[in-house]
Amino acid sequence: MDETMDNGSSKRPVSNKRRGGTSGIFQQREGPTATGRPFLAVIFDMDGVLVDTEPVINAAAISGLKEFDVDAKPDDFIPFIGAGEIKYIGGVAEKYGVTYRPEMKDRVYQIYLQIVDDMLKVCKGTHICLDRLRRAGIAMALASSADRIKIDANLKAAVIPDEIFQAIVSAEDVVHRKPAPDIFITAAARLGVPSQRCIVVEDAVNGVQAAKSAGMFCIAVTTTFKKEELAAAGADALCDNLNEVCDICLSLGKK
Repeated sequence: MDETMDNGSSKRPVSNKRRGGTSGIFQQREGPTATGRPFLAVIFDMDGVLVDTEPVINAAAISGLKEFDVDAKPDDFIPFIGAGEIKYIGGVAEKYGVTYRPEMKDRVYQIYLQIVDDMLKVCKGTHICLDRLRRAGIAMALASSADRIKIDANLKAAVIPDEIFQAIVSAEDVVHRKPAPDIFITAAARLGVPSQRCIVVEDAVNGVQAAKSAGMFCIAVTTTFKKEELAAAGADALCDNLNEVCDICLSLGKK
């Protein structure tokens, strides 16, 4: 594992560990590129794509929910990955017969902000990928089911300047969260790019389903879910890491 971040920071990147890994592109379906029109924008999910926050939010949620008499286990949260913190926290609380309350999320975020600087890892290739796309003139957006307070904390901890994205969309900006397509449709609208000419980079089944419902080409990285699960959700291409993702985006992107 590389011990330094792409931009020379001391923040240590995480290798793109995966369950049932792939080798490069696993599959690529027919999509809008069949018309010969290049894609104009790339919309990134954040958690599990650019940064590995699952251990951080998992630890914060377990600790926070204990204060509400919920003795959650790490695997309880897997079905809710990528669906936003209300579902992530509330779904597990309800599994244990406890009704979700907004104070639960508030407390989990308080804990998250205390531990994110020490626990967050940057996915290998993140800074290089973002810089390559920027230099190629491809518009980029960040679309995360997290609240903006978490997005800002992650970007700061990962030393990713928010101005590299022409749009940032958070959970507060939409009514319906993933797997609904709202967050990606909103990101495309803010970029001024038609949905059919956007590439989404995701790691979660909920996110892949949202991207495809939005009518977008979706590249899934196998950092969180098995390749078979991502393929079944409709991913157009599967990659092991962001270097492969970036190569695809550049090959399909703005000429």
